[in-house]
Amino acid sequence: MADLLIRGATVVDGTGAPGHVADVTVTGGRIAEIGTDLSGRRIIDAAGLVLAPGFVDMHSHSDLRLLVEPDHLAKVGQGVTCEVLGQDGLSYAPVDDTTLGQLRQLIAGWNGDPAGFDWDWRSVGEYLDRLDRGIAVNACYLVPQGNVRALAVGWDNRPASEAELGRQRELVAAGLREGAVGMSSGLTYVPGMYADDAELVELCRVVASLGGFYAPHQRSYGAGALEAYAQMVEVSRRSGCALHLAHATLNFGVNAGRAAELLELLDQAIAAGGDITFDTYPYLAGSTTLSALLPSWAAEGGPAATLTRLGDPAVCDRIRYAMEVEGSDGCHGVPVEWETIEISGARDAAAVGRTIAELAAGSGRPAFETYIARLLADDLGTTILQHVGHEDNVQAIMRHPAHTGGSDGLLAAAKPHPRAWGTFPRYLARYVRELGILTLEECVAHLTGRPARRLKLTERGLVRPGYHADLVLFDPAGVRDTATFDEPRQQPEGIPYVFVGGTAVIAEGVHTGALPGRSLRRRPQGDTR
Repeated sequence: MADLLIRGATVVDGTGAPGHVADVTVTGGRIAEIGTDLSGRRIIDAAGLVLAPGFVDMHSHSDLRLLVEPDHLAKVGQGVTCEVLGQDGLSYAPVDDTTLGQLRQLIAGWNGDPAGFDWDWRSVGEYLDRLDRGIAVNACYLVPQGNVRALAVGWDNRPASEAELGRQRELVAAGLREGAVGMSSGLTYVPGMYADDAELVELCRVVASLGGFYAPHQRSYGAGALEAYAQMVEVSRRSGCALHLAHATLNFGVNAGRAAELLELLDQAIAAGGDITFDTYPYLAGSTTLSALLPSWAAEGGPAATLTRLGDPAVCDRIRYAMEVEGSDGCHGVPVEWETIEISGARDAAAVGRTIAELAAGSGRPAFETYIARLLADDLGTTILQHVGHEDNVQAIMRHPAHTGGSDGLLAAAKPHPRAWGTFPRYLARYVRELGILTLEECVAHLTGRPARRLKLTERGLVRPGYHADLVLFDPAGVRDTATFDEPRQQPEGIPYVFVGGTAVIAEGVHTGALPGRSLRRRPQGDTR
């Protein structure tokens, strides 16, 4: 007899096919049968509920929070059973003692930097081993190109030497051989942004040779965004590497209504043989660190050098001109609009929830001086929301058949972006049930089967006999995100059960304490070692 019977659910299997009512049994962590009048030791009456594959978060920043808070209610409560870490070219492996300290400071706003935490890994494989001690959801990992450049080149804004490029190739190959599924870049973040396209092509050739994909946060999502997308498509073409575009948005006033141009560019590349997918989140605001808005030259040399520059009035005058007049590369080539930049995490709790413009007005200081003071006070650890998106672009892009879902959620801030807790139910509630932008079956495919194919996950991402029982049960009429910008840490409604490998992590809407998740490592294609 099966371990578990899910009786009478509407099965939406992740392929996009119409849902159908059926019984589903689970045995030994895998789906055993799909049919009628089945039996099992434990029975869940799922009449009126949808049974779908667990959602795959294709763009996650849970790299450290998963270890600090392994129950991970923010994601598993949404029905997420797998997330992809190592995003935007910056994470915690591979590292050495020096770069680990630098990266901990640089991305503390993304994940925090908890006192007394045991940093007992340095390589990608060792980091994945640490995840395997027990987490709520499964995790895949991308080799962060910024880490690789920091290890091989340092934090200088210059081309890599041949020897340094060779070292970067070795590091990327090692990461994929140890289980990574591809490589990410953060091309508006230091030090990865200092790599030119030729350097990226060389690294992507290594990724392609081992069967991985390239996931870039590209050089601009503002002025020049379409050109930046075209650059990434060209890197993919030249290297022969599959491409997955991170948070494929078109933001800022210069890009209002331009989604059709982006989709035409991608359709042409796909028609020419390109292997291209992308992810988005269903919100208008973005989120990053306040320091990311600096021009790249101001961040050269790493966090300590950056803080030194911010204490020099003459250098700050240059930074101000770059940001307010020219439009810095860190701010996507758009002159900064202080009223759109809201503090989401800072040492001063009174600053949280207020824009730079509001803080400046309250202090009687210019906005730029307020900005610099905030960076210095937080040692660059301030996190922000940027209210720069366009609803028509969001809706048009999510309809595309190459689209997948990704939260891009930062979990450590005082008031994080609600996408960290609400992305997947928001797709189902707002964009399926309320607006009809996607059908239920289409949406589930975008969030499950399609990302599983991109990740080359074996026997995952579909409701099918023999597949791993990573499953979510939800109420199609009642599922909804409750996380808001004012109250972002809110578990969604209408998701009573979530299973990871057949183990219930959410049961009757409550976390069970189970930690069945592990790293999902893939043996590299073509690796003969």
